[in-house]
Amino acid sequence: MTLSTAIIDDEPLARECIANYVNEVDFLSIAGTGSNPLDLVQLLDSMAIDLVFLDIQMPVINGIDFLKTARDLPMVIITTAYPSYALEGFQLDVMDYLVKPITFDRFLKAANKAKEYRQLEARAALTHDNSSPGYFFVKCGFRLEKIFVDDILYVEALQNYVTIFTTQGKFMTLLTLKQVEQNLDDRHFIRVHKSYVVSISRIQSIENNEIFLHSSRIPISRQYREALMERVVNVRLWKK
Repeated sequence: MTLSTAIIDDEPLARECIANYVNEVDFLSIAGTGSNPLDLVQLLDSMAIDLVFLDIQMPVINGIDFLKTARDLPMVIITTAYPSYALEGFQLDVMDYLVKPITFDRFLKAANKAKEYRQLEARAALTHDNSSPGYFFVKCGFRLEKIFVDDILYVEALQNYVTIFTTQGKFMTLLTLKQVEQNLDDRHFIRVHKSYVVSISRIQSIENNEIFLHSSRIPISRQYREALMERVVNVRLWKK
């Protein structure tokens, strides 16, 4: 596996440093370089890019503002002399954050993280079928966390994030609830509210407009109540 790489930085010496590092890593190749995000747009229009090393402080438009407005970007690793941007970088779902001056060891760690993430995507595509896999990975900050499907209690949407609550803990990741719902097997999970998807097997009781599971209370909205009762309760309700 080779990752086609773009280097975007307005400082020639910084571009040269990263290019030298890229040339030392056998799974990276340089697809192009540029001095501002508009150069990156042209590169993306003309070729396939897997990974971008993106500076923040640049003319025309800085890297953070570009990430806020761009869509369908490849993996991005931020490079900057300003560590204060780390939190904002995490919120924009970048792969990693390198503070200048960048050492080769730190560069290699970030590159390996991108490689591992791409390998996980490739494995998921190869094994995708009509049944849910036993586990999956989500990106939590700069870590890839493994989550077993059977451990999931429920998923809660929070603005641009979701929090996946499991028997092993909770995991916050930059996904939408719709994306999570599409990847979970609807035979085992059900949407009960605009902000909640729950594991059917983990439901302990239902009272009025609330679900009780694992010491948590999950609201049921009017929009989803009928489907919940039909799919989960009525088919197994013992009646007199």
